[in-house]
Amino acid sequence: MQITSLEPHEVFVFGSNASGAHGGGAARFAMDRFGAVWGQSEGLQGQSYGIDTMSGLGTLEEQARRFIAFAAEHPELRFLVTEVGCGIAGYRPAHVARFFVGAGDNVVLPESFTRELREERA
Repeated sequence: MQITSLEPHEVFVFGSNASGAHGGGAARFAMDRFGAVWGQSEGLQGQSYGIDTMSGLGTLEEQARRFIAFAAEHPELRFLVTEVGCGIAGYRPAHVARFFVGAGDNVVLPESFTRELREERA
């Protein structure tokens, strides 16, 4: 799914870095289109939500868990997750998808993540 626009209740979830320098990839797109804030690496920023994907898998997992908790606290919002960590950070969906286990119905994962999660359960 290519995300090019958002409804008012939708949030674009993207991979960031620890310094919040949104210079490329989905982070740059989030800054240009959906209100991501230069210098803020994690959390809600306008109609976007950042997850640090550049500081190692442990950090990515921890922030993904915080994101899932945040999404659960905001059922009025619909979170559209990009392939966080699978671009500039260099991970594969097999590395990252499991961090989103337990995400609620208001979290839309990329097909590559849902495919990995289905295969893990099989």
